[in-house]
Amino acid sequence: MRSQIISQAFAMTTAAAAAALLLTACGPSQPQSQTTTAPGTGQASQLPTSSASTAPPASSAPATTPPESPAPGTTAAGAPALCKAAGLTAATDATGGGAAGSVYMKLNLTNKGTEPCVLKGFAGVSLVADAAGAPIGAPATRDDSAPVVDVLLAPGQTGTAVLRYTQAANYMDCSQVDAAGYRVYPPEDTDSLFLPQPTKACSNEQITLLSIGAFQPA
Repeated sequence: MRSQIISQAFAMTTAAAAAALLLTACGPSQPQSQTTTAPGTGQASQLPTSSASTAPPASSAPATTPPESPAPGTTAAGAPALCKAAGLTAATDATGGGAAGSVYMKLNLTNKGTEPCVLKGFAGVSLVADAAGAPIGAPATRDDSAPVVDVLLAPGQTGTAVLRYTQAANYMDCSQVDAAGYRVYPPEDTDSLFLPQPTKACSNEQITLLSIGAFQPA
């Protein structure tokens, strides 16, 4: 009887162990990823396991270059250039008369070229011993009584300025010398014209015999 009870107990123990093994084999496996449930939806979504950032695409617009400024001393497209000595002829007109020992004359510069040009401002004028000679005495001072304006000279046209010459004999301390004429520099030009007109000059630079006005249309 006792052996029968032991046999029944062993059989029950074996059956319990087998049942435990069966339950373990049928249980859920370890989850491979976690899920979250969006509030109020009851739907699960897979949590991302990694993230990647994407750099914004580089701009494909071509680089722009600012427009170049015109070089100093150049004129805008189509604008006439300043008149230069090489394109001018010089003459004087002494019909303006004189007063108190002075002679007033017109200094005329004429465009001998084929393109229009502009005279603006004051000429540089001095008395010289000859066509290639150095200036004698003081150069002309500027007379501001006439305004500075742009004087457009078409081919063959003339611009004029008032040139005053004071007689050298008016000055007791003048060291008089002979002058062959005038050297004339057009406004803003480093080249000059020689205008033959014999007269007397003062060699001492403290005495000013000449004055020149701004060019005006003839």
